[in-house]
Amino acid sequence: MKILTKKYFFLFALVLFTGCIKTEGQGGRAKIKGKITGTFYYDDQLTQLNGSGVLANENVYIVYGTADTYFDDDIKTSYDGSFEFNYLRPGTYTIFAYENCFPCAGLERANIIDTVVISGKDETVDLGTINLKKKV
Repeated sequence: MKILTKKYFFLFALVLFTGCIKTEGQGGRAKIKGKITGTFYYDDQLTQLNGSGVLANENVYIVYGTADTYFDDDIKTSYDGSFEFNYLRPGTYTIFAYENCFPCAGLERANIIDTVVISGKDETVDLGTINLKKKV
């Protein structure tokens, strides 16, 4: 009976301590924010400048951790180009958006904005203003 009790106690302790390991992702209080602006071009070669301004309704993507090869979540920028990923746990995150390029396949590529390490529970990381090239 004593051996059985020790086995159950060991199994309980194992489940208790391994179940509390929290990886990157949602469920915390940290956040990553920034603002997306664009430089606009008339042509596919991105040589004929049209102007610049904020990019409203633009997709911004986040990858939780370093093992993923696909994005975990996305958000659209606000009317002023700002975005914010909320409720993140401490860990490593990669933020990216798509921009036009020449001579890329499909004339578009992923622009990795930043790889961020959040170390504190309530940390706010401000990426500042990020500029993307866009064909209008």
